[in-house]
Amino acid sequence: MLDIKLIRENPGIVKDCLLKRGENIALLENIIRLDSQRLQVLKEIEELRKLRNQRSEEVERLRIENPSARIAPDLLQEVNAIKEKLRSREPEIVTIEQQLETLLLNVPNLLDDSVPEGKNSQDNQVVRQEGRIGEFSFVPKPHWEIGENLDILDFAAAAKMSGTRFALLQGKGAALERALITFMLDVHIKNGYREVFTPYLVKRDAIQGTGQLPKFTAEVFRCADDDLYLIPTAEVSVTNIFRDRVIPRKDLPQKLVAYSACFRREAGSYGQDTRGLIRNHQFNKIELVKISSAENSNQELEKLLDDAERILRELGLTYRVVLLCSGDTGFAAAKTYDLEVWMPGEKRWREVSSCSNFKDFQARRLNIKVEKNGKKELAHTLNGSGLAVGRTFAAILENYQQADGSVAIPDVLRKYTGFDIIKTDN
Repeated sequence: MLDIKLIRENPGIVKDCLLKRGENIALLENIIRLDSQRLQVLKEIEELRKLRNQRSEEVERLRIENPSARIAPDLLQEVNAIKEKLRSREPEIVTIEQQLETLLLNVPNLLDDSVPEGKNSQDNQVVRQEGRIGEFSFVPKPHWEIGENLDILDFAAAAKMSGTRFALLQGKGAALERALITFMLDVHIKNGYREVFTPYLVKRDAIQGTGQLPKFTAEVFRCADDDLYLIPTAEVSVTNIFRDRVIPRKDLPQKLVAYSACFRREAGSYGQDTRGLIRNHQFNKIELVKISSAENSNQELEKLLDDAERILRELGLTYRVVLLCSGDTGFAAAKTYDLEVWMPGEKRWREVSSCSNFKDFQARRLNIKVEKNGKKELAHTLNGSGLAVGRTFAAILENYQQADGSVAIPDVLRKYTGFDIIKTDN
């Protein structure tokens, strides 16, 4: 959430950001109008309260000076009239403030100055590529064909029990998924992250605090009877660990890693990626979350990116780093890098991680502060996938497939899987 004072005093900055993001500036205009109305009503209420206190003190003084004297009816009527006006105006300010908060919750974060301007993903900037696109002596297959041929993926069975956009992993496929989860956690823990395991169901204020609501209401699963939400990412529950906390500067940065299942409706993606493991309603992910001071958050973003890249490097996968443009940067993010892995079966790049700096956007909603020189200020929050497990699973199938239809297991995973190849006869 943006500071209303910033919007009030620097509307041009916010307007420029909205235009770069491709957002309608009518939202900003309504906020400025409501804020002005709120300030005017507050001023009127304060004047009425001051006048009420003056007249009430005058009545009390007259009673003390001459207890037997009759207070002038006009004075009593004026006091009662002021009180009546206050009774009618005070609820008005509550309504205005509620309306203003609703609008503010729909304003995206300000963009970092380093974010390139652009309309959509076509305008994102490739920062660098690591590894080369290998050549196969055969026509490589997409991961869903490989998995079904090896009997480690069963989309039909998943559809029978849950519908489309679900996957059943079995045999060595399930073992590979589990191996990836453990491998990723081990790497990040060794790199200084503290492991946590958080709830999958959270309250509305928790998921609203990280920016998924109200903007992405259509994307999240809600349990109506309990008014709880299934997390679309462990970012929600992990970041909420720090809600209403003040973190001493000596304890920064906070570095947490969590495995979780994630749940998303993919409401805006129907018709896209309906096959395979790319856009499922349920998937596994390793999440990295950092809490930083304001002056160090951009540096921490670069470190976070490197931490996520480490997984791809150790798996020997070809990938590229992409800086998202203004029109493709997420609602709550100030700056985002995507990590995209090459998928030879699909002949395209696929995102396996987004690493973002949210600056104080989430911290303002969640009241996360850091202590600096005896004073408290809003923290900066960061997070990134380290990595999306299902998409990494798919990348391994496509990049490590063999001519005979088998899939070799990357060296670093073999101690976790207990096998070095997946083939049709085992």
